[in-house]
Amino acid sequence: MNPDRIDAVRSALAAEIDAMADELVAFRRMLHRHPEPSWEEHRTTAAVMGRLATGGLDPRVADVGTGLICDLGTGGPLVALRGDIDALRLPDAKDVSYRSEVAGVCHACGHDVHATAVLGAGLALARALEATGTEGRVRLLFQPAEETIPSGAAALVDEGVMDGVDAIFALHCDPNVEVGMLGLSVGPITSASDLVEIRLKGPGGHTARPHRTADLVNILARVAVDLPSGLARLSDSRDSVNLTFGHIEAGEAANVIPTEARLRGSLRVGGRASWEQAGPKMQRLLAAIVEPFGATWELDHLVGAPPILNDPWSVGIMTEAGTNVVGRGAVVPTEQSGGGEDFSWYLEEVPGAFCRLGVRQPGAPVIDIHTSTFDVDERAVVLGARVLAATAATALGALPTRSPVDL
Repeated sequence: MNPDRIDAVRSALAAEIDAMADELVAFRRMLHRHPEPSWEEHRTTAAVMGRLATGGLDPRVADVGTGLICDLGTGGPLVALRGDIDALRLPDAKDVSYRSEVAGVCHACGHDVHATAVLGAGLALARALEATGTEGRVRLLFQPAEETIPSGAAALVDEGVMDGVDAIFALHCDPNVEVGMLGLSVGPITSASDLVEIRLKGPGGHTARPHRTADLVNILARVAVDLPSGLARLSDSRDSVNLTFGHIEAGEAANVIPTEARLRGSLRVGGRASWEQAGPKMQRLLAAIVEPFGATWELDHLVGAPPILNDPWSVGIMTEAGTNVVGRGAVVPTEQSGGGEDFSWYLEEVPGAFCRLGVRQPGAPVIDIHTSTFDVDERAVVLGARVLAATAATALGALPTRSPVDL
């Protein structure tokens, strides 16, 4: 596709999305009022499906029962856009008209924005590609269960949604970035994220005679301190390896040594190699910490997702498209975070890029994601849709001329 054609398509997309601006904001608010946790996104799935069908598209529900896949366009290369749709089990403490109406569940990570942005981009792409006679296909992925392990991305990959896809793109709300700006860099921008549960067992006993049994509380404390530090010490110093426990329990009585103890936490790793080696290292360390004191241990290591590794070609495409939308100088580098994101499973299959969408009102304090008062400057909803639509159009224009070595 020549530059003039790309510019024409991107202009048509911007006009289509701007015409839907009020509708997109209203749709995001509807999702925000009715959040659904991972694997339970039935109402959300139905709402997105209904709007896509009204727009003349033919979505289908994912094999897992929630989430949608929708193809549009004809001929040419195939580009995928992904938006996650699940919410967190967290109360909504905001005083807004669109506050969550579901007790204990809230869109505190911006997935309502992501889903709406992909919806708006898809509707605009369907119209603009047809109106301009542009060849190319786009696959919309409305993914369930990003917030859990096992995750929805891995399930969709197993379902075959990456078959035939040339590149994939996504964005994520970032309250550290002001609205109207995008964070985008080549290479790793998230960390691997796993869940860890450790169960300790011993014969129990009287606290007056800890030498006759396995002093499980003492052993638990050693595990809580020595396992994270030992794991970091045995890993590549260039990687961030962070095992942090959020839940520890053992016993009830002050004068009884318990027979069971448990620790639950998350493992976050910045490098792929250190992440892959973490499981065996935890087992060796647990044996060294626990067994000399006469206790036994069990480790449940739930593997989440590897770090997102942004592909250089894809970052170039998204930078060009993002600059077209938000202006030169508004696309800025972003650092690797300790947070995890299962978009990385798609990047195991095809190249792609993941950018951070600025959602903070200029001058406002930073309210982090996964907090009960998180919200966005709603101008980001329309900007997100425009960025994704422009990215898809730019990629479709570049893909036919890309050489295999660029992959």
